Amino acid sequence: MLIAILLTFLVQVLLGLPLFLSLLTSAVVGFFFIDPAMIPRMMPQQFYGGINAFSLMAIPLFILAGNLMNAAGMTDQLMRLARLLVGHLRGGLGHVNVLSSVFFAGVNGSAVADTSALGPLLVPSMQKEGYDKAFAAGLTAGSSLVGPIIPPSIFMILYASLTNVSVGSLFLAGVVPGLIIAAAFMTMNAWYARRHQLPRSGQAPSISELTRATLESLPALVAPVIIVMGIVMGVVTPTESGGLIALYVVVCGVLQRRLKLRAVWAAFAETARLTSAIFLIMAASATISWQLSYAQVPAQLTQFFTPFIDSPILVLLMLTGIIFIVGMFMEEVSALMLLTPILMPVALAAGIDPIHLGVIVTLNITIALITPPMGACLHVAAAVSRLEITSLFRTIWPFVVVALTVVLLLIVFPQLTLWLPGLFS
Repeated sequence: MLIAILLTFLVQVLLGLPLFLSLLTSAVVGFFFIDPAMIPRMMPQQFYGGINAFSLMAIPLFILAGNLMNAAGMTDQLMRLARLLVGHLRGGLGHVNVLSSVFFAGVNGSAVADTSALGPLLVPSMQKEGYDKAFAAGLTAGSSLVGPIIPPSIFMILYASLTNVSVGSLFLAGVVPGLIIAAAFMTMNAWYARRHQLPRSGQAPSISELTRATLESLPALVAPVIIVMGIVMGVVTPTESGGLIALYVVVCGVLQRRLKLRAVWAAFAETARLTSAIFLIMAASATISWQLSYAQVPAQLTQFFTPFIDSPILVLLMLTGIIFIVGMFMEEVSALMLLTPILMPVALAAGIDPIHLGVIVTLNITIALITPPMGACLHVAAAVSRLEITSLFRTIWPFVVVALTVVLLLIVFPQLTLWLPGLFS
Protein backbone atom coordinates (compact mmCIF):
# COMPACT_ATOMS: atom_id res chain seq x y z
CA MET A 1 0.00 0.00 0.00
CA LEU A 2 2.75 2.45 0.96
CA ILE A 3 4.59 1.89 -2.33
CA ALA A 4 1.39 2.40 -4.33
CA ILE A 5 0.65 5.67 -2.49
CA LEU A 6 4.18 7.00 -3.05
CA LEU A 7 4.24 6.04 -6.73
CA THR A 8 0.83 7.65 -7.32
CA PHE A 9 1.98 10.81 -5.59
CA LEU A 10 5.29 11.06 -7.47
CA VAL A 11 3.68 10.47 -10.87
CA GLN A 12 1.13 13.22 -10.27
CA VAL A 13 3.75 15.67 -9.01
CA LEU A 14 5.85 15.02 -12.13
CA LEU A 15 2.74 15.65 -14.23
CA GLY A 16 2.38 19.06 -12.58
CA LEU A 17 -0.84 18.52 -10.62
CA PRO A 18 -1.45 20.73 -7.55
CA LEU A 19 0.17 19.22 -4.48
CA PHE A 20 -2.94 18.83 -2.32
CA LEU A 21 -4.79 17.21 -5.24
CA SER A 22 -1.91 14.77 -5.71
CA LEU A 23 -2.10 13.88 -2.02
CA LEU A 24 -5.89 13.42 -2.13
CA THR A 25 -5.70 11.17 -5.18
CA SER A 26 -2.97 9.15 -3.46
CA ALA A 27 -5.27 8.84 -0.45
CA VAL A 28 -8.04 7.45 -2.67
CA VAL A 29 -5.57 4.84 -3.97
CA GLY A 30 -4.73 3.96 -0.37
CA PHE A 31 -8.39 3.33 0.47
CA PHE A 32 -8.59 0.78 -2.35
CA PHE A 33 -6.01 -1.26 -0.44
CA ILE A 34 -8.00 -0.95 2.80
CA ASP A 35 -11.70 -0.78 1.88
CA PRO A 36 -13.12 1.37 -0.96
CA ALA A 37 -16.44 1.56 0.88
CA MET A 38 -14.75 3.71 3.54
CA ILE A 39 -14.02 6.57 1.11
CA PRO A 40 -17.33 8.51 1.50
CA ARG A 41 -17.23 8.26 5.30
CA MET A 42 -13.58 8.31 6.37
CA MET A 43 -12.04 10.61 3.77
CA PRO A 44 -14.03 13.76 4.69
CA GLN A 45 -13.68 12.92 8.37
CA GLN A 46 -9.89 12.61 8.22
CA PHE A 47 -9.54 15.58 5.86
CA TYR A 48 -11.34 17.86 8.31
CA GLY A 49 -9.77 16.22 11.36
CA GLY A 50 -6.29 16.96 10.03
CA ILE A 51 -6.77 20.69 10.54
CA ASN A 52 -9.27 20.63 13.42
CA ALA A 53 -6.75 21.49 16.14
CA PHE A 54 -6.75 24.70 18.15
CA SER A 55 -2.93 24.83 18.27
CA LEU A 56 -2.81 25.13 14.48
CA MET A 57 -4.46 28.54 14.73
CA ALA A 58 -1.02 29.85 15.66
CA ILE A 59 0.24 29.23 12.12
CA PRO A 60 -1.75 31.94 10.26
CA LEU A 61 -1.12 34.37 13.11
CA PHE A 62 2.66 33.93 12.95
CA ILE A 63 2.55 34.17 9.16
CA LEU A 64 0.54 37.38 9.48
CA ALA A 65 3.04 38.80 11.97
CA GLY A 66 5.90 38.11 9.55
CA ASN A 67 4.05 39.72 6.65
CA LEU A 68 3.20 42.76 8.76
CA MET A 69 6.85 43.13 9.78
CA ASN A 70 7.82 43.15 6.12
CA ALA A 71 5.13 45.74 5.41
CA ALA A 72 6.31 47.91 8.31
CA GLY A 73 9.91 47.92 7.08
CA MET A 74 11.26 46.05 10.09
CA THR A 75 13.10 43.56 7.90
CA ASP A 76 14.96 46.41 6.17
CA GLN A 77 16.13 47.64 9.56
CA LEU A 78 17.38 44.16 10.45
CA MET A 79 19.37 43.90 7.23
CA ARG A 80 20.95 47.30 7.87
CA LEU A 81 22.00 46.13 11.33
CA ALA A 82 23.50 42.96 9.86
CA ARG A 83 25.51 45.03 7.37
CA LEU A 84 26.94 47.18 10.14
CA LEU A 85 27.83 44.19 12.32
CA VAL A 86 29.65 41.99 9.78
CA GLY A 87 29.64 43.79 6.43
CA HIS A 88 33.18 45.15 6.93
CA LEU A 89 34.73 41.67 7.29
CA ARG A 90 36.37 39.76 4.44
CA GLY A 91 33.52 38.24 2.49
CA GLY A 92 31.27 40.62 4.40
CA LEU A 93 28.21 40.31 2.17
CA GLY A 94 28.21 36.54 2.64
CA HIS A 95 28.25 37.06 6.41
CA VAL A 96 25.48 39.64 6.04
CA ASN A 97 23.50 37.03 4.12
CA VAL A 98 23.74 34.49 6.96
CA LEU A 99 23.22 36.97 9.78
CA SER A 100 20.20 38.48 8.03
CA SER A 101 18.72 34.98 7.87
CA VAL A 102 19.18 34.65 11.64
CA PHE A 103 17.36 37.95 12.19
CA PHE A 104 14.65 37.05 9.68
CA ALA A 105 14.12 33.72 11.45
CA GLY A 106 12.72 35.59 14.42
CA VAL A 107 10.41 37.51 12.10
CA ASN A 108 8.65 34.91 9.95
CA GLY A 109 10.23 31.47 10.45
CA SER A 110 9.94 30.66 6.74
CA ALA A 111 12.97 29.55 4.75
CA VAL A 112 11.27 30.23 1.41
CA ALA A 113 10.29 33.77 2.46
CA ASP A 114 13.87 34.34 3.64
CA THR A 115 15.30 33.21 0.29
CA SER A 116 12.86 35.26 -1.76
CA ALA A 117 13.51 38.39 0.34
CA LEU A 118 17.31 38.22 0.55
CA GLY A 119 18.12 36.74 -2.86
CA PRO A 120 17.25 39.71 -5.09
CA LEU A 121 19.10 42.10 -2.76
CA LEU A 122 22.25 40.19 -1.86
CA VAL A 123 23.08 37.82 -4.72
CA PRO A 124 23.81 40.60 -7.28
CA SER A 125 25.82 42.54 -4.67
CA MET A 126 27.79 39.43 -3.72
CA GLN A 127 28.53 38.79 -7.39
CA LYS A 128 29.93 42.33 -7.75
CA GLU A 129 32.13 41.70 -4.71
CA GLY A 130 33.71 38.71 -6.46
CA TYR A 131 31.47 35.80 -5.45
CA ASP A 132 30.51 33.17 -7.98
CA LYS A 133 26.78 33.58 -8.62
CA ALA A 134 26.03 29.90 -7.94
CA PHE A 135 27.85 30.07 -4.58
CA ALA A 136 25.99 33.27 -3.66
CA ALA A 137 22.64 31.68 -4.54
CA GLY A 138 23.59 28.50 -2.68
CA LEU A 139 24.57 30.45 0.42
CA THR A 140 21.27 32.34 0.29
CA ALA A 141 19.30 29.09 0.08
CA GLY A 142 21.48 27.31 2.65
CA SER A 143 21.46 30.05 5.28
CA SER A 144 17.66 30.24 5.01
CA LEU A 145 17.55 26.88 6.82
CA VAL A 146 17.81 28.72 10.14
CA GLY A 147 14.33 30.17 9.50
CA PRO A 148 12.27 27.12 10.53
CA ILE A 149 14.71 26.22 13.37
CA ILE A 150 15.02 29.49 15.31
CA PRO A 151 11.57 30.34 16.77
CA PRO A 152 8.89 30.92 15.74
CA SER A 153 8.74 27.82 13.55
CA ILE A 154 5.75 26.60 11.58
CA PHE A 155 7.31 23.14 11.27
CA MET A 156 7.69 22.89 15.04
CA ILE A 157 4.07 23.90 15.59
CA LEU A 158 3.01 21.15 13.19
CA TYR A 159 5.25 18.61 14.94
CA ALA A 160 3.85 19.64 18.34
CA SER A 161 0.27 19.26 17.08
CA LEU A 162 1.05 15.70 15.97
CA THR A 163 2.93 14.61 19.09
CA ASN A 164 1.38 16.69 21.92
CA VAL A 165 4.77 18.01 23.05
CA SER A 166 5.27 21.55 24.33
CA VAL A 167 5.58 24.20 21.63
CA GLY A 168 7.51 26.41 24.05
CA SER A 169 10.06 23.67 24.76
CA LEU A 170 10.46 23.00 21.04
CA PHE A 171 11.01 26.70 20.37
CA LEU A 172 13.70 26.83 23.08
CA ALA A 173 15.31 23.65 21.76
CA GLY A 174 15.68 25.22 18.31
CA VAL A 175 17.67 28.28 19.41
CA VAL A 176 21.12 26.69 19.82
CA PRO A 177 20.88 24.42 16.73
CA GLY A 178 19.80 27.43 14.65
CA LEU A 179 22.81 29.43 15.81
CA ILE A 180 25.10 26.45 15.13
CA ILE A 181 23.81 26.22 11.55
CA ALA A 182 24.42 29.94 11.09
CA ALA A 183 27.95 29.62 12.49
CA ALA A 184 28.63 26.67 10.17
CA PHE A 185 27.60 28.61 7.08
CA MET A 186 29.53 31.69 8.19
CA THR A 187 32.61 29.49 8.59
CA MET A 188 32.03 28.12 5.10
CA ASN A 189 31.70 31.65 3.75
CA ALA A 190 34.89 32.77 5.54
CA TRP A 191 36.79 29.85 4.00
CA TYR A 192 35.46 30.74 0.55
CA ALA A 193 36.32 34.43 0.98
CA ARG A 194 39.88 33.66 2.08
CA ARG A 195 40.41 31.08 -0.65
CA HIS A 196 39.28 33.51 -3.36
CA GLN A 197 40.93 36.55 -1.72
CA LEU A 198 37.72 38.55 -1.62
CA PRO A 199 38.22 42.17 -0.52
CA ARG A 200 37.02 43.71 2.70
CA SER A 201 34.00 45.99 2.28
CA GLY A 202 34.50 49.32 4.01
CA GLN A 203 35.41 50.03 7.61
CA ALA A 204 34.03 48.91 10.92
CA PRO A 205 31.05 51.03 12.02
CA SER A 206 31.32 53.62 14.73
CA ILE A 207 29.69 53.06 18.10
CA SER A 208 27.09 55.72 17.33
CA GLU A 209 26.13 54.09 14.01
CA LEU A 210 25.85 50.69 15.62
CA THR A 211 23.83 52.05 18.54
CA ARG A 212 21.42 53.88 16.23
CA ALA A 213 20.89 50.81 14.03
CA THR A 214 20.36 48.58 17.06
CA LEU A 215 17.76 50.93 18.53
CA GLU A 216 15.94 51.13 15.19
CA SER A 217 15.93 47.33 14.94
CA LEU A 218 14.99 46.77 18.58
CA PRO A 219 11.22 46.28 17.99
CA ALA A 220 11.95 43.48 15.51
CA LEU A 221 14.70 41.95 17.70
CA VAL A 222 12.38 41.89 20.72
CA ALA A 223 9.58 40.10 18.83
CA PRO A 224 10.95 36.51 19.05
CA VAL A 225 11.77 37.04 22.74
CA ILE A 226 8.15 38.03 23.38
CA ILE A 227 6.95 34.95 21.48
CA VAL A 228 9.17 32.38 23.21
CA MET A 229 9.12 33.75 26.74
CA GLY A 230 5.38 34.38 26.66
CA ILE A 231 4.79 30.70 25.83
CA VAL A 232 7.48 29.30 28.13
CA MET A 233 6.39 31.36 31.12
CA GLY A 234 2.78 30.25 30.61
CA VAL A 235 1.50 33.78 30.07
CA VAL A 236 0.01 32.96 26.66
CA THR A 237 -0.67 29.89 24.56
CA PRO A 238 1.07 29.56 21.16
CA THR A 239 -2.11 30.78 19.45
CA GLU A 240 -2.45 33.76 21.79
CA SER A 241 1.24 34.49 21.28
CA GLY A 242 0.69 34.67 17.52
CA GLY A 243 -2.16 37.13 17.99
CA LEU A 244 -0.14 39.16 20.50
CA ILE A 245 2.89 39.48 18.24
CA ALA A 246 0.72 40.48 15.25
CA LEU A 247 -0.87 43.23 17.37
CA TYR A 248 2.58 44.26 18.62
CA VAL A 249 3.85 44.66 15.05
CA VAL A 250 0.80 46.75 14.08
CA VAL A 251 1.33 49.07 17.07
CA CYS A 252 5.05 49.44 16.31
CA GLY A 253 4.37 50.07 12.63
CA VAL A 254 1.74 52.72 13.39
CA LEU A 255 3.91 54.48 15.98
CA GLN A 256 6.84 54.56 13.54
CA ARG A 257 4.49 55.73 10.78
CA ARG A 258 5.72 52.97 8.49
CA LEU A 259 2.62 50.80 8.23
CA LYS A 260 0.14 51.88 5.57
CA LEU A 261 -3.42 50.59 5.24
CA ARG A 262 -2.78 49.22 1.75
CA ALA A 263 0.26 47.29 3.04
CA VAL A 264 -1.83 45.84 5.89
CA TRP A 265 -4.43 44.62 3.41
CA ALA A 266 -1.70 43.05 1.26
CA ALA A 267 -0.27 41.32 4.35
CA PHE A 268 -3.69 39.82 5.20
CA ALA A 269 -4.18 38.69 1.59
CA GLU A 270 -0.77 37.00 1.46
CA THR A 271 -1.42 35.37 4.83
CA ALA A 272 -4.74 33.97 3.60
CA ARG A 273 -3.13 32.63 0.43
CA LEU A 274 -0.22 30.93 2.19
CA THR A 275 -2.33 29.61 5.08
CA SER A 276 -4.87 28.08 2.68
CA ALA A 277 -2.11 26.27 0.81
CA ILE A 278 -0.55 24.92 4.02
CA PHE A 279 -3.85 23.77 5.52
CA LEU A 280 -4.98 22.02 2.33
CA ILE A 281 -1.70 20.09 2.27
CA MET A 282 -2.02 19.29 5.98
CA ALA A 283 -5.60 18.02 5.59
CA ALA A 284 -4.74 15.80 2.64
CA SER A 285 -1.61 14.48 4.38
CA ALA A 286 -3.62 13.67 7.51
CA THR A 287 -5.83 11.35 5.44
CA ILE A 288 -2.82 9.35 4.25
CA SER A 289 -1.35 9.35 7.80
CA TRP A 290 -4.57 7.75 9.07
CA GLN A 291 -4.34 5.09 6.36
CA LEU A 292 -0.75 4.25 7.31
CA SER A 293 -1.73 4.03 10.97
CA TYR A 294 -4.75 1.86 10.11
CA ALA A 295 -2.47 -0.48 8.15
CA GLN A 296 -0.14 -0.61 11.21
CA VAL A 297 2.83 0.74 9.28
CA PRO A 298 4.29 2.46 12.42
CA ALA A 299 4.15 -0.85 14.32
CA GLN A 300 5.82 -2.65 11.43
CA LEU A 301 8.55 -0.02 11.25
CA THR A 302 9.11 -0.25 15.01
CA GLN A 303 9.49 -4.01 14.65
CA PHE A 304 12.03 -3.47 11.86
CA PHE A 305 14.08 -1.19 14.13
CA THR A 306 13.94 -3.58 17.11
CA PRO A 307 17.51 -4.94 16.58
CA PHE A 308 18.87 -1.36 16.78
CA ILE A 309 16.64 -0.10 19.59
CA ASP A 310 19.48 -0.13 22.16
CA SER A 311 21.43 2.45 20.15
CA PRO A 312 19.53 5.77 20.00
CA ILE A 313 22.29 7.36 17.90
CA LEU A 314 22.07 4.62 15.27
CA VAL A 315 18.26 4.87 15.24
CA LEU A 316 18.42 8.64 14.73
CA LEU A 317 20.96 8.22 11.93
CA MET A 318 18.67 5.74 10.18
CA LEU A 319 15.63 7.99 10.67
CA THR A 320 17.65 10.89 9.26
CA GLY A 321 18.40 8.82 6.16
CA ILE A 322 14.69 8.03 5.71
CA ILE A 323 13.64 11.68 6.09
CA PHE A 324 16.41 12.86 3.76
CA ILE A 325 15.38 10.50 0.96
CA VAL A 326 11.65 11.18 1.35
CA GLY A 327 12.29 14.92 1.56
CA MET A 328 14.06 14.92 -1.80
CA PHE A 329 10.84 13.92 -3.54
CA MET A 330 8.03 15.25 -1.31
CA GLU A 331 6.89 18.71 -0.24
CA GLU A 332 8.08 19.51 3.29
CA VAL A 333 4.75 20.02 5.11
CA SER A 334 3.32 16.79 3.71
CA ALA A 335 6.55 14.91 4.50
CA LEU A 336 6.41 16.15 8.10
CA MET A 337 2.73 15.25 8.45
CA LEU A 338 3.27 11.77 7.00
CA LEU A 339 6.55 10.81 8.65
CA THR A 340 6.11 12.10 12.21
CA PRO A 341 3.35 9.64 13.26
CA ILE A 342 5.38 6.80 11.74
CA LEU A 343 8.75 7.70 13.26
CA MET A 344 7.54 8.75 16.72
CA PRO A 345 6.87 5.19 18.04
CA VAL A 346 10.32 4.08 16.86
CA ALA A 347 12.01 6.99 18.64
CA LEU A 348 10.06 6.42 21.87
CA ALA A 349 10.97 2.74 21.82
CA ALA A 350 14.64 3.73 21.53
CA GLY A 351 14.35 6.11 24.48
CA ILE A 352 14.82 9.26 22.40
CA ASP A 353 13.48 12.46 23.93
CA PRO A 354 10.49 13.74 21.88
CA ILE A 355 11.87 17.30 22.05
CA HIS A 356 15.23 16.16 20.70
CA LEU A 357 13.47 14.16 18.00
CA GLY A 358 11.41 17.24 17.10
CA VAL A 359 14.53 19.31 16.41
CA ILE A 360 16.15 16.48 14.39
CA VAL A 361 12.98 15.92 12.34
CA THR A 362 12.43 19.66 11.80
CA LEU A 363 16.03 20.20 10.71
CA ASN A 364 15.96 17.22 8.35
CA ILE A 365 12.67 18.37 6.84
CA THR A 366 14.16 21.85 6.46
CA ILE A 367 17.23 20.48 4.67
CA ALA A 368 14.82 19.04 2.10
CA LEU A 369 14.18 22.66 1.08
CA ILE A 370 17.67 22.77 -0.50
CA THR A 371 17.95 19.23 -1.87
CA PRO A 372 17.27 18.53 -5.56
CA PRO A 373 14.96 18.02 -7.30
CA MET A 374 12.02 19.28 -5.17
CA GLY A 375 13.78 21.77 -2.86
CA ALA A 376 11.61 24.88 -2.83
CA CYS A 377 14.41 27.21 -1.71
CA LEU A 378 16.57 26.01 -4.60
CA HIS A 379 13.93 26.96 -7.15
CA VAL A 380 13.33 30.34 -5.48
CA ALA A 381 17.07 31.07 -5.24
CA ALA A 382 17.57 30.16 -8.89
CA ALA A 383 14.64 32.33 -9.98
CA VAL A 384 15.61 35.45 -8.03
CA SER A 385 19.28 35.03 -9.03
CA ARG A 386 18.43 34.42 -12.70
CA LEU A 387 20.43 31.22 -12.58
CA GLU A 388 19.81 27.93 -14.33
CA ILE A 389 18.32 25.51 -11.80
CA THR A 390 20.54 22.68 -13.05
CA SER A 391 23.60 24.78 -12.23
CA LEU A 392 22.37 25.26 -8.67
CA PHE A 393 21.61 21.53 -8.42
CA ARG A 394 25.32 20.88 -8.97
CA THR A 395 26.68 23.51 -6.58
CA ILE A 396 24.27 23.08 -3.64
CA TRP A 397 25.72 19.81 -2.32
CA PRO A 398 28.50 21.36 -0.17
CA PHE A 399 25.81 23.35 1.62
CA VAL A 400 23.75 20.17 2.10
CA VAL A 401 26.83 18.44 3.56
CA VAL A 402 27.39 21.31 6.00
CA ALA A 403 23.76 21.12 7.16
CA LEU A 404 23.91 17.33 7.54
CA THR A 405 27.11 17.71 9.56
CA VAL A 406 25.16 19.89 12.00
CA VAL A 407 22.47 17.19 12.17
CA LEU A 408 25.15 14.62 13.02
CA LEU A 409 26.53 16.92 15.72
CA LEU A 410 23.07 17.29 17.27
CA ILE A 411 22.48 13.53 17.14
CA VAL A 412 25.75 12.76 18.93
CA PHE A 413 25.33 15.56 21.47
CA PRO A 414 21.59 15.78 22.30
CA GLN A 415 22.25 18.27 25.11
CA LEU A 416 22.81 20.92 22.45
CA THR A 417 19.05 20.83 21.95
CA LEU A 418 17.90 19.88 25.45
CA TRP A 419 19.88 22.08 27.84
CA LEU A 420 18.00 25.31 27.12
CA PRO A 421 14.51 23.76 27.56
CA GLY A 422 15.89 22.10 30.70
CA LEU A 423 16.68 25.51 32.20
CA PHE A 424 12.98 26.42 32.09
CA SER A 425 11.48 23.05 33.00
